[in-house]
Amino acid sequence: MNIYRRHNAKLCSATEPNAPCSDRRRPCPVWVRGIKPDGQYTEQSLKTRSWSEAERKIRVWENTGAEPKPATGRTTIDQWKTDFTALATANKLSSETLRKYKHLFKQLDAFATEKGIRFVDEFDVATTTAFRLSWTDGALSTSKKLERLRSIMKFAVERDWLAKNPASTLKAPKVKQSPTLPFTADEMKKIVKAARENQRVYAFILAMRSSGLRISDVTGLAVDSLDKHNRLKLHQAKTGEYVSILLDQTVADALRAVVPLNRNKQYFFWTGESKMPAAVSNWRKRIADVFTDAGIVNGHTHRFRDTFAVALLEKGATIENVSRLLGHTSIKITERHYSPWVKSRQDALDAALDGANGWLSEIEAQKDPKVVQLRSNR
Repeated sequence: MNIYRRHNAKLCSATEPNAPCSDRRRPCPVWVRGIKPDGQYTEQSLKTRSWSEAERKIRVWENTGAEPKPATGRTTIDQWKTDFTALATANKLSSETLRKYKHLFKQLDAFATEKGIRFVDEFDVATTTAFRLSWTDGALSTSKKLERLRSIMKFAVERDWLAKNPASTLKAPKVKQSPTLPFTADEMKKIVKAARENQRVYAFILAMRSSGLRISDVTGLAVDSLDKHNRLKLHQAKTGEYVSILLDQTVADALRAVVPLNRNKQYFFWTGESKMPAAVSNWRKRIADVFTDAGIVNGHTHRFRDTFAVALLEKGATIENVSRLLGHTSIKITERHYSPWVKSRQDALDAALDGANGWLSEIEAQKDPKVVQLRSNR
């Protein structure tokens, strides 16, 4: 028996039976024609749009002699996405995390449509590996995305939609950790000077440098998050961690000065109308223009956060307190990025090295004065 797609002329421009459909997200139904195991000729629909599902039905039909019935109790990818997203929303995952999961499902859905996959249990190790190989992200992004893939696969396993997690066998690429690169005092002077031409951009940069907040948090910074004592209080968008940061009077004044310029008086830098990722992208472009005008090489907004953290550590702040101000969910994250800048640790290390390197002085002090005098006379 041979399977083929029966194209709908009203909905699909394809004409050849095995040609790909013009609408890959909803391909035309798969049919079969040929001699059945009982010797009778048939030409009928297999009640599926998935090519792999159609092949499975034919194998069952040929092996058992029984005409396959429509699959029941199998979970579709759409249902998988709906159920996972609903639970993630109920668990109060941050909007940014939800966005990343939705993006992963969007890629998964496109891949499944291209391969003719409809059900969750069609994702075995080989298929999941093929999906992973379709990514074009960098090493770090791939590593993070693989963690999310394992998470949604685990969700399916826990509901008996999959026998085992096919993503658990996939190894993450090696990630070369980028070194922390704070701005120098001279670079900050150039950046502030270049930013003064635009009052809102100037206030935005001061807020980033003085708070250590991510660009997404500064973009969505609410006016009521700054109290009369110049203290910022908010839950960070990425981690949901609460932070409380006392701002310098100059920075607080710069923030309050932009409010009259805004259409939406509830936010310092956001209209509240566009989607947050789009607003963040616009601000990133504005800051990039400042870096260009200031002649800053390799300038990017996260370096303000690095500068904030390193300045505190060099002044003797504990890494625990810096971790709290940065809103990290674990001190291990802070240590991984900023441990080399902890002043107390470096001072202790320098003292230990000074003591350990005294071995040469001890040897020199034990020299025989006669031998030294003899050598000097040669």
